[in-house]
Amino acid sequence: MKKFRYIPLDFEIDKLTNSIENTLSGEIFDTEITRLTYVEHYQIKKNDWLFDWYSELKNTNSEVYKLTTSNNPTIIHGLISLTDKRTMFL
Repeated sequence: MKKFRYIPLDFEIDKLTNSIENTLSGEIFDTEITRLTYVEHYQIKKNDWLFDWYSELKNTNSEVYKLTTSNNPTIIHGLISLTDKRTMFL
């Protein structure tokens, strides 16, 4: 069984915006949220994430979405995986 190592988060969210903002220059970028398929997995750089996004993309029960800027959709600024776990009652 694979052992997991606890890695605390070491960042602070200073504010939430409707777009990606360069905190140094104040420049604001239009953003897009689009579905990421396994065919596009090359866009994920494994060393940039503390999560195994490749296995999440292979999971047929999940959908992975990426946050990118409109000008450069190949650079990923954020990822989220969604799974519908609703149960049906008869």
